[in-house]
Amino acid sequence: MARLPLADLPRDPTLELEQSLWQAGVLHVAGVDEAGRGAWAGPVAAAAVILPSNDPALLERLHGVRDSKQMTVKAREGFAAVIRQTALTWGVGFASVEEIETQGIVPATRLAMMRALQACVLSPAHLLIDALRLPEIPLPQTSLIKGDVRSLSIAAASVLAKTARDALMRDLARQYPQYGFEVHKGYGTARHRAALEQWGPCPLHRRTYRPVMHLSNLWEKSAG
Repeated sequence: MARLPLADLPRDPTLELEQSLWQAGVLHVAGVDEAGRGAWAGPVAAAAVILPSNDPALLERLHGVRDSKQMTVKAREGFAAVIRQTALTWGVGFASVEEIETQGIVPATRLAMMRALQACVLSPAHLLIDALRLPEIPLPQTSLIKGDVRSLSIAAASVLAKTARDALMRDLARQYPQYGFEVHKGYGTARHRAALEQWGPCPLHRRTYRPVMHLSNLWEKSAG
């Protein structure tokens, strides 16, 4: 695995890494990223995106795509559709709360990433991954610290992972309306904390996470 040093990061992600691989004849380069790794509830999501190597307007078409956390909801949703239309292939995968609890968040994140790659209709020849590597996949891989800031392929994957997970959390919120999952998407906000204190955990909560465990214990004591 190649691990690039963390240098001065560009304001917008570029195709510099992708172009170096394309010029070497590696045309199917997959950017891979996750969403929901730090949430208190819900699954972790991942996406993989292979952008076309022969589109001279690619940077212009995807101008504004960046780390999904730096984008507005409207921008993420709009660009998600553009990314799906532009990519040679893309895939989204999830790892469940049960898998997070039994395997740990890093193995579960890798599992979601592998499922995202399996959902792609084209096989990648090289992986650009945000901060992780996938030892189970025998492909050349480049692990990038702040990859969604540096690589447009990873940034595109970040957007698809985030929008897919947000949509799922909105759907799950209808089953557990008291927690406000449609608003905070399972992350540790003040509203989420208050809901846990009032209602205790539901099956979507990651009970092995320290804040959830602490709040669950407080709820159990008050309920008892």
